[in-house]
Amino acid sequence: MSQAVSKTENVKDDVVRCDACPVLCRIRPGKAGACDRYANVDGVLTRVDPLVISDRTAAQGGDLVPFLSGSEGWNGSVAAPPPVKPATASFVTGVGAGTTYPDYKPAPFIVSSQHDGIDMVTVVTEGIFSYCGVKVKIDTDRFLGSEQATVRVNGEAVGHVTTAEYGSQMLSIGGVHHLTGGSKKEGTVTCDTLLALCNKDAVTLQIDDGAEVVVQAGKPPVVNGNPEERMRVGCGSATIGIFAKQWQGHCDEVIVVDDHITGVLTEHQAGRFLDMKLSGIRVRGRKSTPGRYFQVAEPGLGWGGTNISDPLEIIETIDPKTAWPGLRLLMVSTTGEHSGWYVLDENLKPQPAAMPAPVKKVVDRIAENCEPSLCTVLFMAGAGGSLRAGVTENPVRLTLSVKDRLTRVTSGGAPVYVWPGGGITYMVDVTRMPDKSFGYVPTPALVAPIEFTMRREDYAALGGHMDYVIQLDDVLRGQRLSRQEWRLDNPWPISKPSAEEQP
Repeated sequence: MSQAVSKTENVKDDVVRCDACPVLCRIRPGKAGACDRYANVDGVLTRVDPLVISDRTAAQGGDLVPFLSGSEGWNGSVAAPPPVKPATASFVTGVGAGTTYPDYKPAPFIVSSQHDGIDMVTVVTEGIFSYCGVKVKIDTDRFLGSEQATVRVNGEAVGHVTTAEYGSQMLSIGGVHHLTGGSKKEGTVTCDTLLALCNKDAVTLQIDDGAEVVVQAGKPPVVNGNPEERMRVGCGSATIGIFAKQWQGHCDEVIVVDDHITGVLTEHQAGRFLDMKLSGIRVRGRKSTPGRYFQVAEPGLGWGGTNISDPLEIIETIDPKTAWPGLRLLMVSTTGEHSGWYVLDENLKPQPAAMPAPVKKVVDRIAENCEPSLCTVLFMAGAGGSLRAGVTENPVRLTLSVKDRLTRVTSGGAPVYVWPGGGITYMVDVTRMPDKSFGYVPTPALVAPIEFTMRREDYAALGGHMDYVIQLDDVLRGQRLSRQEWRLDNPWPISKPSAEEQP
């Protein structure tokens, strides 16, 4: 079986018209279309990239299956069928499968296989997604931009800053309004940005009135040219609570500087439980509850995600009736990246001093408890009517089957989260998918792999295209296959979803 997908009408001189997306490219012999995904091979419209097969092999006791010919990209000819080595089990992903456009066609591959003696069917396709985007989680406490600030690439709006989460800044990139609702250039830049992020490439983002950030899935972010190393252990209040007892006896006061909640040890409930004497040091900002202060400084790239470089700036007053000369003060950030040790002089002014070893040990422990700073890219899309029509003539039945946990949805073999409510709106971590899983069409839209796996009897019951079911062995005998070892952190899809699985 080859990766030839259709033989279209010859327009002139062996030029074929590609029907894999609405652009309808006219492709000359030996050339590829605008998306570089389909080519004219001897008058036959042919999928350029190899079909990706994931094999459970070495780690499960089988033989390792190497990459086979065709995985390096199209060279103008159809590769000869490679030898098929036995594997424990194989899963046909949607990477390189082709699309169902113009919508009425059954999915490119409807594959029959067995799991524990049960007949299963996996419907394999590449979806064309105009309604799609990515959610980007950036592990840093540094200020990247105000909520709702526009995110740009090469001057074009591609998304916005959304609500920050614990220790991370969040961006929303893409979506139909940027892809199709603005200028042609905005749509093109947005599509290119999504494609790069989803294929795990580095992208430089500029945030209005904020930072420049280099984002790459699974890699540390680079903020204004500086690579981030760690995300905070917690807010200032949480850091006080975690390490309060370890500071007792070594510090008279600890202030943990944080953009969100700055903690003051002796006022904090943790200090009160330890019977620590109040220091009389009052920090700026709005007091929330004892020892917890909001808005001690403006957001920024300094201490604890604030705009300060000198932590003493946040001290508002030192009460002479309560404080005393020789008072030992530690000021530290929520990552341990910044710290300072001070002793109050006769005038109750904090003076820098050498940090004692027991205090330095706790500061180092803060850093030790910070996880590595990474960028996470979640692709999010809605599987619409045209895609579902490639599975069944009655698309709503597929949706109901997914909601009833009769059908498992995967993307390139990776597990997805399907949102509750109507439709099949899903999210997937791109780092768990095969490399270069995503393509594009110039409409503009992203092309992403998607697979639906269910019992054969359930597929028949939802009105599936039973006449197009083929055996897994027939797929494995095909040309232009790329065989890849299965990721052990991904659950094996060819089984009935359990009751605990999402949605």
